[in-house]
Amino acid sequence: MILKLRLKLKYQTKLAKLIVILQLLSLSSCSSNPPIQIADEVDIDRFMGKWYVIASVPSFFEKDTYDATEVYQRGEENQVLTTYSFREGSHDASVKSYNPTAFVTEHPSNAIWQMQFIWPFKADYRILKLDHNYSQTIIGRLKRDYFWIMARQPSIPKEDFLKHLEFLKGQGYDINHVRKIPHQELNSHN
Repeated sequence: MILKLRLKLKYQTKLAKLIVILQLLSLSSCSSNPPIQIADEVDIDRFMGKWYVIASVPSFFEKDTYDATEVYQRGEENQVLTTYSFREGSHDASVKSYNPTAFVTEHPSNAIWQMQFIWPFKADYRILKLDHNYSQTIIGRLKRDYFWIMARQPSIPKEDFLKHLEFLKGQGYDINHVRKIPHQELNSHN
């Protein structure tokens, strides 16, 4: 009995040490990134409407998307009804859509949202950068795992795209896995 108790305590002590080490490692990895920048102020009504996804570090279901768009529409109180549409694999594939609901948080800038694809889970969604005429934006997450460069047109000038990547790099994002989203409606900027 005493031997079992000693073994149990020995393993609990090792487990406790492992947990402390993992917590310290997670804290040190968090502190290596600068505080994430968000847009100073977002006029929710001006932000509504259609946005083309220009590029992203894609989530697992966005790896082979074409013609991706995000449409925002005001819902009740702090809700934003969202329609994310895309074609998978080619421009000829049928359109797929997801309809998450965003919740604008109490942050005074209106730049921090919680996106809900499945109740009750909400994902972090931050408007990191937004130009003054609401024609280009960058959406990210505090974890710095995904980002989306979006515009009101299906393409943006190359200089803007490169500036956006530099901004994201400065925010601690890994830009090595960025994927430009092909759009059929390309204009002459690219």
